[in-house]
Amino acid sequence: MNLLHMKYAVEIAEAGSINKAAERLYVGQPNLSRAVKELETSLGVAIFDRSSKGMFLTPDGEVFIRLAKNILKQVDEVTGMFQKDAVRKKRFSISAPRASYVADAFAKFSRLLGDDAEVELFYKETNSMRAIKNIIQEDYKLGIVRYAETYDKYYKAMIDEKGLVCEMITEFRYVLVASRESPLARKDNITYDDLESYIEIAHGDPFVPSLPLAEVKKEELPDNIRRRICVFERASQFELLTQNPDTFMWVSPVPKELLERYGLVQLDCSENQRVYKDVLIHKKEYTLSELDNLFISELCKAKRIIFG
Repeated sequence: MNLLHMKYAVEIAEAGSINKAAERLYVGQPNLSRAVKELETSLGVAIFDRSSKGMFLTPDGEVFIRLAKNILKQVDEVTGMFQKDAVRKKRFSISAPRASYVADAFAKFSRLLGDDAEVELFYKETNSMRAIKNIIQEDYKLGIVRYAETYDKYYKAMIDEKGLVCEMITEFRYVLVASRESPLARKDNITYDDLESYIEIAHGDPFVPSLPLAEVKKEELPDNIRRRICVFERASQFELLTQNPDTFMWVSPVPKELLERYGLVQLDCSENQRVYKDVLIHKKEYTLSELDNLFISELCKAKRIIFG
């Protein structure tokens, strides 16, 4: 189907006659008539009813013109998007673990965007394997992978095999967060046994994709909990912690202002000595953009405040 002929038909429908459309398009009337006939022949339907009073759309023509307008609009949008002189939007994208210090860095980064900047930001909270897939398959530019130190060789080998590079952000031990009203907040020393009667809020993502979930959970953190709520949304986890004093959650260290906002406390568990790593990843051939560097700067600031 000829897009130019489609444009002619739309113009005739709006003008109501071949003569007026020819004047608007600066096209000879015979050429315009011939183009419309070719279009109708290719479609196998009559678009217009012709009379001495002008050109009027047939029922099929009304459907065609409505669709043609949408198609031509999309063509204009695509053309404008890729014209050399068109203003291109800056794009930032990252997949990260559900980490409060990373979310805090992203929020502060979003405040640094200029008023005149045309940007699109994509922030996806997910597990480590999905962060890697998002870079390889979904055109995300940055990712943060989280894993236990035990799996350092595994992840580094996989990252290299996938054509990615990595840079250490921080190392840490998981801490506990709970409501200020929780009995746990009044304990000087918390053990794994102390947690058994409480409700754990957990993210339903295995940390190591090649291992069964049950085995991962057993290695990562104690599995003596009788009641567990698996969540995937950041807002729901804090609402649960705030409103239900019987809940707790294992997390990377949390910014003080976030704890105060939700009425939470951060607690240590001396029995938990496992070390975790957060690692920044991107494709080897990718050059960090201005937005990437701006976000990484805020991430480093957040890391220094939380982890020292």
